[in-house]
Amino acid sequence: SPPRRITRSSLARFRYGDSSSGSKDNSTPSPADIEDIIPNSTAIRKRKRTTTLLEASSTSPRRTIKTEEEVETKVTAPPASRRQRKPARKTVDAKTGEATVSAPSDWEEIYDAVKAMRSPGGIAANAAVDTMGCERLADTTTSSRDQRFQTLIALMLSSQTKDTVNAIAMKRLQTELPPHAPGAPPGLNLENVLAADAELINKLIWAVGFHNNKTKYIKQAAVILRDQWGGDIPDTIEGLVALPGVGPKMGYLCLSAAWDRTEGIGVDVHVHRITNLWGWHATKNPEETRLALQSWLPRDRWREINWLLVGFGQTVCLPVGRRCGDCDLGLRGLCKAAERKKVLEGRKTRESTQVKKLEDDGSMVKIE
Repeated sequence: SPPRRITRSSLARFRYGDSSSGSKDNSTPSPADIEDIIPNSTAIRKRKRTTTLLEASSTSPRRTIKTEEEVETKVTAPPASRRQRKPARKTVDAKTGEATVSAPSDWEEIYDAVKAMRSPGGIAANAAVDTMGCERLADTTTSSRDQRFQTLIALMLSSQTKDTVNAIAMKRLQTELPPHAPGAPPGLNLENVLAADAELINKLIWAVGFHNNKTKYIKQAAVILRDQWGGDIPDTIEGLVALPGVGPKMGYLCLSAAWDRTEGIGVDVHVHRITNLWGWHATKNPEETRLALQSWLPRDRWREINWLLVGFGQTVCLPVGRRCGDCDLGLRGLCKAAERKKVLEGRKTRESTQVKKLEDDGSMVKIE
């Protein structure tokens, strides 16, 4: 039979389907670029990728078809810069062996911010300690000796007791203690405490924490003051902490308020808790905190810091339910312990509130 007719289209299919050709198909993917080898990050970017296809037809020559598809790739975002904080740290001179303590890197900025919040008009102003702190409870109409005694008693009552409750107990002692002798003045003084029955004192201070123990300590301390200190309170920290129920915190606060002598920092639970939240140190109890603070804090801040942080802890940095969204330390990124969710909400609130000064009367209005 005659040989089979070979058409042009058959030759075309044979030619372009030949696997022995040394040329590579244009659809073969190219090697990965060096940038594609970089590990993925969190940010996502879309880009187009082109794919080349070959199509052979019986009626037309080969066509090159290009298709585009969107591919999601992740791009690395530059890391956000973080504030570098360093706590108080001790260094020893290799030559002299002398030890020095460097202050926390951001302590002054934090201190000034808290002081501004505690100032009149600030968010931490008008704390209970401002009007009912132990150093403000003495009756100023009495003698200097009786005022010092009342300051000591107020401090002895203050442990585990809110300032408001302590102020009420002090007022009852000042107004309801009977005179020790006919014609003597009533109220809170050494002689009346010595003469009063323990049950009466316990009744007057029943609202404070551990009132039974405090009644006992007050009666014992009164005897010591009469027999060893001439009826006045000690003017040394050693003498004060030797009294029953008086620790370093009470002693240093009493020395400062009663004798106007600052020889140490009065550290209570607020000062201990807040300074540890800031990362100034990692201490286990108030006494360790006192020693840590005194190793680097300038002496002219020793008396003020107790009042500053107690009021701050009563109004903003509460033991439960801290107001991080209202606190300048959290909003400015100064507090390492600030609750992030509260801070973000607080920043949004501040950004949405604009203060505009009216040109006509100069008053301030808030526009939400």
